[in-house]
Amino acid sequence: MLALLIFCAFCVVRSERTVLTAEQFAAKPISKEAQKLTGKALVDYVNEQQSFFKAEYSPDVIEQRKRTLMKMELLEHPMQKEIVAKAKKLVINEDIPESFDAREKWKECPSIRYIRDQSNCGSCWAVSAAETMSDRLCIHSNGTRKTMISDTDMLSCCGLACGFGCDGGLAIGAWFYAQDFGVCSGGRYEEEGVCKPYVFHPCGFHKGQKYYGQCPKHVYKTPKCKSYCQYGYGKRYQADRVFAKKVYGLYKDEDIIRMDIMKKGPVQTAFEVFEDFYSYKKGVYVHTAGEQNGLHAVKIIGWGVENGTKYWTVANSWNTDWGEDGYFRFLRGVNHCSIEGYVLAGDF
Repeated sequence: MLALLIFCAFCVVRSERTVLTAEQFAAKPISKEAQKLTGKALVDYVNEQQSFFKAEYSPDVIEQRKRTLMKMELLEHPMQKEIVAKAKKLVINEDIPESFDAREKWKECPSIRYIRDQSNCGSCWAVSAAETMSDRLCIHSNGTRKTMISDTDMLSCCGLACGFGCDGGLAIGAWFYAQDFGVCSGGRYEEEGVCKPYVFHPCGFHKGQKYYGQCPKHVYKTPKCKSYCQYGYGKRYQADRVFAKKVYGLYKDEDIIRMDIMKKGPVQTAFEVFEDFYSYKKGVYVHTAGEQNGLHAVKIIGWGVENGTKYWTVANSWNTDWGEDGYFRFLRGVNHCSIEGYVLAGDF
C-alpha cells in the first residue's frame, strides 16, 4: 500500500511538470544554480527540464558563437529607443492564419531561403538587416529585383552611426544608412557578379562546404570602407546602390508583427541571448538555464504552432549546420527574451 502511494505521488509530481505550457514554463523563475550552469552540465539540465526544444553539446561552437554577439547597452542607444517609441499600436481587423512561411508565400524571392554566415564578427546587426532588406526589395518589386543586399557595405561604411562594426552595432543604424546613402549588392564570401561580397570566410568545419580554417580566438577587426566594387564587377559602386524608401519600428504585439510580415515580408529583430541558446538543435526555444551573454540580431520569416506552443520561425546567421538547417523556432507572443520588443522593417 505504501509503495502504491509513493508511486501515485510520483505520478502527480511528474504530471505537474509536464502540463506546464511553454508560456508558463518561460514565466517560472530560474534558480541561481541553473543560471550558473555551463557546458555539458547545462545541456543535460536543459534536456531534462523541458521538452520544448532539444539542446546539443558542442564546445567549439559555443565558444565561437559567443564572439558574435552584441552588447546589451546598444538597446539603450537614443536612436534605437526612439524608433521603438514611435511604433504605433494598431488595431488588426483582418484574419491572421495560424501558420505562415515567407519562403512559401514568395517562392520567387530566393533571398528568403538564403542562410548567411557572419563568421567571427559581431556583424549580426548588418547581416540580418541585409537579409531583411534583400527579401523586401524582391517582394516589393513583385519578384523583379532579386539583388542580395551587401552586409559588408553597411558593416564597413556606416561608421559610428551604426555602432562598433564587428564589436556589435545598431540595427536601426543599418536601416537609416540604407535610406540615406543606399546599399550595394553583396553575397557569400568570394562570390562573383556582385559589388561587395561578405568580407569574412566561414570559419570552422561545415558539412559539404569548403574548409577555410579554424575560427580564431579573437573577433575580426571591422573592415575598412571602400567606395568601389570588387574587381571584375561591371558596375560602379554609386550606380549599384539601392535605397530604402521608408524605415519603421513595429509595436511589440504579435498580431501587428505578423500582419506586417504577411503583407510586406520578413522583419528584423534583436533578442537577449542566454547560455542555453548556443546549444539549440531543434524545437521551440524557451530559455531554461544559463546566464545572459548579450544581444543577437536575426530575421523573422514566419510563425506557427507545435503541440499547442506558438512560435516564430527565425533565420539565423550561423551557417546551415546550426539549429534546424540554419533556422530556429522561438516562443511567440510573450516577448520572450525581448524578441518582440525591437522589431524593425522598411519599404523599398
